[in-house]
Amino acid sequence: MSIPKQPRQLMINLMYLVLTALLALNVSAEIFNAFRVVDDGLRKSNVALDEANNKIPAEVDKLARKDEVNLRKYADRAAPTRNLSKEFTEYVQAIIDTMVNQTGGYEVIPNTGVTHLKGEKNKDITTHYMVGRNPAANNGKGAELEKKIEETRNKFLEFIDPEDRAGFMPKVSMNVDSAWQNTKKKNWAHFNFYQMPLGATLPILNKLQNDAKSTEAAVLNYLMSKVGGEDIRFDKYQVVSAPKKGYIISGEKYEADLYLSASSSNVGTNMTALVNGSPVPVVDGVAKYSVVPSGVGVKKYSVRFSVVNPVTNETTTAENEFEYEVGERSVTVSAAKMNVLYKGVDNPIEVSAAGVSSNQINVSFEGPGSIRRNADGTYTLNLENSARPGTNGTVVVSAAGNSARKQFRIKAIPDPVPRIGGIRENRVGNGEFKAQLGIAAVLENFDFDAKCDIAGFTITRAARGEDLMEAPNPGSRFAGEGMRIISLAKPGNSYIFSNIRCKCPGDEVNRKLSDIYVLIQ
Repeated sequence: MSIPKQPRQLMINLMYLVLTALLALNVSAEIFNAFRVVDDGLRKSNVALDEANNKIPAEVDKLARKDEVNLRKYADRAAPTRNLSKEFTEYVQAIIDTMVNQTGGYEVIPNTGVTHLKGEKNKDITTHYMVGRNPAANNGKGAELEKKIEETRNKFLEFIDPEDRAGFMPKVSMNVDSAWQNTKKKNWAHFNFYQMPLGATLPILNKLQNDAKSTEAAVLNYLMSKVGGEDIRFDKYQVVSAPKKGYIISGEKYEADLYLSASSSNVGTNMTALVNGSPVPVVDGVAKYSVVPSGVGVKKYSVRFSVVNPVTNETTTAENEFEYEVGERSVTVSAAKMNVLYKGVDNPIEVSAAGVSSNQINVSFEGPGSIRRNADGTYTLNLENSARPGTNGTVVVSAAGNSARKQFRIKAIPDPVPRIGGIRENRVGNGEFKAQLGIAAVLENFDFDAKCDIAGFTITRAARGEDLMEAPNPGSRFAGEGMRIISLAKPGNSYIFSNIRCKCPGDEVNRKLSDIYVLIQ
């Protein structure tokens, strides 16, 4: 290919070459990122397996004590099983450390805090160290590793009773893959490590560590099953009462189901209990739950028990939902002048009748509105649009043949305060004023969740030596001619926002708010 003589064409060709190279680098980076993700997942899995395997030997030893003559031999195999797994994983880790150190180790990428393997793409170290200069000779570290896998696998099988080994074989993860025999590769090491980047080799080695830990877990679970680890012995009994109602009054019948409950003192950490999703302590197989409820009414709570089989790691769960009712004493105090109902909002009402279940209380409203019961035992009252402020409505409560009435005054939501954005003063800087978007109707010191909407207003600008400028502005946001008048603001100008109209929940027509006067500084 001839080199172009025109500088422009030469530059285009060079840019094409650079972009092609960058594309190749990006594809390579994506592949290596995938290797890193797999490697991280394997290392996390290894940590999880270690944590699970740590708990089993002590449990095997504990269960073996019930029959030292026949079961002690299985407990004595637990520690050697762990040591064999540890020896193999440390052997593989030494191989990883050697190759990482000889390629420069790790570095932290500036300004990111990300740790990066310097020799990630290095193929020489894996080829020379793991395969050797002559692949056919099979004298690299990979050949030694292959023998180590077979040797460790056979030692693991020695911990299994001869009559059980055939059935145990499918649980053994440590095996030398024979797929290389169907290729042109010389041997197992040549197939797995020849011209393989270091970043792609680390997941292979971490997978071998994972296989060892998985096989260790299988052997430990086998030993657990031999000493009776699959059985949870129920050795504690107590009487449990489950009442049909958690709240009764005088004259009602009390009914309850009584059980002889069995629990196990040897479940240890294998049993957990959750109440409403939060853990509660379990002592000798019995969960202790206590709570100080807030408010009155029916309270529900869900219970979930989980038991982990130490041999299979399978979890069995059982759950149920219970309820009880909270009442309060019959003494009440209320501020008579505060018996108010507002149009357009949810009015909360609390009702109680001493000695009566909330399910037997009937609440109604005499007036232009409706009342409904909430899940927590309280009530919500909503007034209709026809309700007239200044009139009254009555809440009627009846329970167990008794009734009570409470009169409430009907009022409209108080007038909101008009505000231009966050401005609270009548004097404001030129820049701050122009940055505002419109007028909002703010309900100050009003305890209900309500929002009033601005329907429109009139903007008037007064500037020395100029004619008054005035424009109507529909809605709450500055728009059209009103926006243009706002944009003309200069120090010394005065602005009046008049005829401000808004509509609050429950209003049938717009209400007029006070004017706003602003002096531009």
